Amino acid sequence: MPPTNTNEFGLLLFGTARAWRTKLDQRLRPLGLSQGKWRTLIHVSQGGNKLTQKEIADRMGIEEPTLAGLLDRLQEDGWIKRRESPNDRRCKIVHLQRRSKAVLEEIFNTAHGLRHELIENVPPHDLDACIRVLTQIRKKADEPAGTVKNGRATIGRRNVASRN
Repeated sequence: MPPTNTNEFGLLLFGTARAWRTKLDQRLRPLGLSQGKWRTLIHVSQGGNKLTQKEIADRMGIEEPTLAGLLDRLQEDGWIKRRESPNDRRCKIVHLQRRSKAVLEEIFNTAHGLRHELIENVPPHDLDACIRVLTQIRKKADEPAGTVKNGRATIGRRNVASRN
């Protein structure tokens, strides 16, 4: 069997995720939500009203000042409220407002419908294989720098021989 061409894998993975997010964004735009806003609401909802602004920014993969602007707009629109952390007054905990429940339900329903539409013709065994492969890649990508595996230490983005 010839070797698999992995050169395009990262671009395909990134492009697929971007295209999927863009299509969902188009469907959610009539609700008055930009991609930044709906993604933020989803992350806040998954955090159970316990996440700090820094934790939300980390989960979203964006800088805190970028998130602060999104949170300002969401708060102005009445979707969220920021409150001082009971453990650290320097931190703000982001809480969903009551009116967010209906829009989150619409976001999740729209996302579910799109997901079904995009994968409906993918055979279940192919989807299972894809999920296994992506899970394996995600676990490896999430390993902290400096992790030693197979006698090699990860430093930054490079592998170097372990000095054990």
